[in-house]
Amino acid sequence: MADKLTEIMAWKRQEIAPRLRPVSDAELARLNASLPRSPSFAQALRRPDGKLAVIAEVKRRSPSAGAIKEGISAVDQAARYQAAGASALSILTDTKYFGGTLDDLRSVTSHFRAGANPLPCLRKDFMVHPLQIAEAREAGASAILIIVRALTDEEITVLFSGARAAGLDALFEIHTEPEIERALKHGARIIGVNNRDLAIFKTDLGLSERLIPRFPRDVTAVSESGIFTGADAARVQAVGAHAVLVGEALMKAPDPKQLIQEFRNC
Repeated sequence: MADKLTEIMAWKRQEIAPRLRPVSDAELARLNASLPRSPSFAQALRRPDGKLAVIAEVKRRSPSAGAIKEGISAVDQAARYQAAGASALSILTDTKYFGGTLDDLRSVTSHFRAGANPLPCLRKDFMVHPLQIAEAREAGASAILIIVRALTDEEITVLFSGARAAGLDALFEIHTEPEIERALKHGARIIGVNNRDLAIFKTDLGLSERLIPRFPRDVTAVSESGIFTGADAARVQAVGAHAVLVGEALMKAPDPKQLIQEFRNC
């Protein structure tokens, strides 16, 4: 089977190429200073009660699951998650493979700014250039995704530096033990284990069980993909996960609140 992540990254580079321009850390810092402060993604993942934090994802479709909820309003789904007690949100902004848009992120963060207790939002996309960081900050994101396997060390350095300049947290996504070391070398403070191999789409919660215990204690650990039940959440929490990122199960759940409570009370 072809490596899907390589395909997606190649498309992302091609997709953004027409609008690329130099974006410096200084420009990102000025942008950050000019915009309203976003809620902290990092703080939302470390719950004071010690329970598992839930990053609820707005995802209409994916290469592995196909159509999940095509046509769903991102704002409506985000509001359901907030009412259900989610700790943070992950908003897919990739259109070709996941059916999301940057407007989804803008509309969700605008909706929350008008109310109380806004949830921090991760811009879930395939980041390759600081321009995408500027877009994320302008759209009200609190964090970006850095997929370690998909990027060179130079690209990771530029993206992480840009995220910090823009006032954004960064979720470093890893899938292997050497990728933990690469993430830590760059100063990662939040590391997520993607239990799904994006090359072949095989999902294995055992990956979180093997890799999370290798994280330093002061790193926030997230388990991503393959979390469908309270028992799944309990498995990863038992080995040190502070949070789970859940998309498909919550998108399909008749009652997201019940499922989020299962995750928290595991």
